[in-house]
Amino acid sequence: MLNAMARAGALTGAGLAMGGGLGAFSAQAEVLPPGGDGGIVRLWPGAAPGMPDGGVQDEFVNRNKGGGPDDIAWPHVADPVMTVTPSPNPSGAAMLLIPGGGYARVAVGRKSMPIALWFASLGVTTFTLRYRLAHDGWAAGPDTPLQDAQRAMRLIRSWASHYGYDAENVGAMGFSAGGHLCGMLSTRSGDKTYDAVDAADGLSARPKVSAMLFPVVSMMAPLAHAQSRTELLGENPSAELEQRYSLERNIPADCPPIMLGQAADDEVVPVGNSIAMFQGLKAAQVPSELFIIEEGGHGAPMLTDDGDALLWLSRFSHFAPRHGLPMTSV
Repeated sequence: MLNAMARAGALTGAGLAMGGGLGAFSAQAEVLPPGGDGGIVRLWPGAAPGMPDGGVQDEFVNRNKGGGPDDIAWPHVADPVMTVTPSPNPSGAAMLLIPGGGYARVAVGRKSMPIALWFASLGVTTFTLRYRLAHDGWAAGPDTPLQDAQRAMRLIRSWASHYGYDAENVGAMGFSAGGHLCGMLSTRSGDKTYDAVDAADGLSARPKVSAMLFPVVSMMAPLAHAQSRTELLGENPSAELEQRYSLERNIPADCPPIMLGQAADDEVVPVGNSIAMFQGLKAAQVPSELFIIEEGGHGAPMLTDDGDALLWLSRFSHFAPRHGLPMTSV
């Protein structure tokens, strides 16, 4: 299921539907944590910042023929949200999950995905992000997804007592283009990308620990994933813009520890992206690990059919606690 979630080109035979995800929310609803059983919660108390003059409407498409009603992706996001998956036995930690889609869409349904349920089984309350896309013309341009990721981290910290975790113990994990967004969040958590809207925006957006899996990293040839670069930066980005959004070239000393994982035979995003990020992290003396498997393609499975963790999740369950994020090792 995650394999399909992360695959940029998985929109086959898709039809467009309007406004399918947020019928319960009004444009002026307060941003509050949902009830103890989880649910979908908005990021912004009013309209998201920088709405383009022509407006944006939430739209989703079916990803795979016969894939079920929640097998969807969002080529346009007007009102970014998180799906909350509380843990029945909180360990004191939370995670932000950031799905991919080549920055052309956000490949995520409305229900808790299997990885979120796996984290919850280990005591980790999980928040899965549906973020806005730069191609819709938001005022922040390429920083639009980062605005949502920063806001999400701050809200998660503000809800710590509600869900029973420590506000300091919030990690992040991103997949494919979501890996790039996770990397931006990790390397630019202190950048001011929007004006504060409430008290939550006084909290830190820095993850305690991060994971970037089969990630887009570089926006420069020969490593750049062409679709992600075009969707984020435009058709003909300047060399300066490409360098600014190439994560491996912009790693600060306060970047959180990062674990990377990718398959050597990935034909969508070159494995050199993970290698370049690892080299950049080591040069900046940021604690990091890199796991490359021989086969698996883009979006190699994270879980067995029975819901048990495969390599990268298993390794993360050891990597994260080693850097202060409490969860049960598997």
